[in-house]
Amino acid sequence: MKNGSADEVSNPEQRDADGESSTAVLSRTKLQETRPDTYAEWDTEDTVLAVKAALEERHIVTMIEADDEAPQRLLQVQPDIVFNIAEGLRGPSREAQIPAVLEMFGIPYTGSDPVTLALCLDKSRAKEILSFHGIPTPAFQVISTLDDLLSLSVPFPCIVKPLHEGSSKGILNSSVVDTRNQLEDQVKRVLTDYDEPALVERFLHGREFTVALLGNGSSAKVFPIIEIRLDKLPEGVKPLYSYEAKWMWDQIDHPIEMYDCPAAIGSALENQIKGACLRAFEILRCRDWCRMDLRLDEHETPHIIELNPLPGILPDPDDHSSFPMAARAAGLSYGAMLHAVLDAAILRYGLA
Repeated sequence: MKNGSADEVSNPEQRDADGESSTAVLSRTKLQETRPDTYAEWDTEDTVLAVKAALEERHIVTMIEADDEAPQRLLQVQPDIVFNIAEGLRGPSREAQIPAVLEMFGIPYTGSDPVTLALCLDKSRAKEILSFHGIPTPAFQVISTLDDLLSLSVPFPCIVKPLHEGSSKGILNSSVVDTRNQLEDQVKRVLTDYDEPALVERFLHGREFTVALLGNGSSAKVFPIIEIRLDKLPEGVKPLYSYEAKWMWDQIDHPIEMYDCPAAIGSALENQIKGACLRAFEILRCRDWCRMDLRLDEHETPHIIELNPLPGILPDPDDHSSFPMAARAAGLSYGAMLHAVLDAAILRYGLA
C-alpha cells in the first residue's frame, strides 16, 4: 500500500544456535494521527516484513519496535548488529534517538550516526554545511514567527516547507508561492499544522533528480540517477514533487509514469550530480547509504535540496520507492540491496 502507518511488529526472540550473526530490525511505532500525512515517513507493515524476510536469508532476525520499550528490548536481545529503519518518535532529532541508544549500549547498527541524522533532518543545518563547503544549494531562510518575514531576503518564486520533515510532508502544490500573501498563508500553515519553523527556499525551475548512494569511503558508489519527470504531472499543477504527487496522485491503480531511471542526461551533468552527491555524503559524514534530492537552476547547475540518510525502501516496484528503484537499475534485487547496506556496516565495524 502507498500510505499508512506501520502496525506494531514483534516476533519471539530467536537464538543463534548455528553460529550465524543475529540482526535486529527496528521500525517505528504508531502514534495518534493528527494530520493526513502523519505517517508518511513511517514504514508500512509490508515494508517491515519484507526487510525481515530478506535479512533472514543470511541472519537470525529479531523484530524490535522502536517505541519507548526499545531500550529494554535491546538490552534483552543483545543483537550483534541492528538494521536501523527507525524514524523515531517525536521532536526534530527523532531520527537520532535509536542510534543514540545503540551507541550508549555499544551495539553496532546500519546507517549514519545520531549527529548526521539530526543535521540532515534539520534542512537548514544541512544546507548551512553544504554552503560552507561550496556545494550548491538554493538560498533559504528559516522563519520561526511571522515577524521573521519582515527580514526575508529569499526572492520570489520561493517554496515553503516544514523545517524538520521528510517524505514530502507539508510540501503541497500550494507551497510554491509568487506573492507576499501566498507566502504568509503558507508560512502560517506550516507554523500552525506542524508546530515547527518554516524553511523558505528559492524555488528552482529546472529538472529534478534523486540519487541513491551506498557504501563508505572510497568504496561509496552512486546508483543510476533517477529523474523526476515533472512534465508528467497532472495539467495545471506546479512543477513540484509534492506530497500530492508522491502519495496521492501517483497510485498503484492510477500510476503516473514520472520516473526515468537511469536519467536521460549527458555525461557532464551526470558527473556533476554524482560529484556533488559524493562530496555531500563525505562532508555530512553519512554512512552506508543515503538518498539525495537535487534540482537544476537556470544555469543547469545541480543544487542539493536535501539529504535523507534514512531512505524509504518500499518493496513493491509499483510504489516507485526511489532507493530500491535505483538499486534495481544497478542490478540489485531488493534483498541484495538490503544485504549490501548491512554488509557495508559490518565491514565498517570490522565484524566480517
